[in-house]
Amino acid sequence: MPRSYDSLTLEEAKRMLTAAEAKAASLEVAYNVAVVDAGGHLLAFLRQDGALVGSIDLAIGKATTARLFDKTTAHLAELAQPGKPLFGIQQSNAGKVVIFGGGIPVMLDGNIVGAVGASAGTVEQDIAVAEAAIAALGRSPSAPKAGRSAQ
Repeated sequence: MPRSYDSLTLEEAKRMLTAAEAKAASLEVAYNVAVVDAGGHLLAFLRQDGALVGSIDLAIGKATTARLFDKTTAHLAELAQPGKPLFGIQQSNAGKVVIFGGGIPVMLDGNIVGAVGASAGTVEQDIAVAEAAIAALGRSPSAPKAGRSAQ
């Protein structure tokens, strides 16, 4: 019998992209933002007018990486430095692992249900845009909270 699991819905992904778009506008940077489902597959994508073409794959890669490893890409970047336990991880998964900050897993009801990736600005801006997307779900990007909201 197949296992079932919770995943982000398209409606939730749309709310996340709307919030990310607003944050990007406040930074005055055109962004690419990707939301993946619990399986790490693209659920929704935003490319603002003028966003860097090279950041399209980075945004998707950050979201996928955050879901594949259930860690923020910023944390993976720390762990992937020479002498650290995950040195070279960016070479795994056919080289599709992205370890620049801006990819964050999304937790609801204590489970990871997807992830978001943002790319176009500085690492700090990318993280802020991704965090804004998660905040649109009524959740803290750094800690899971009980209960799926009916927003």
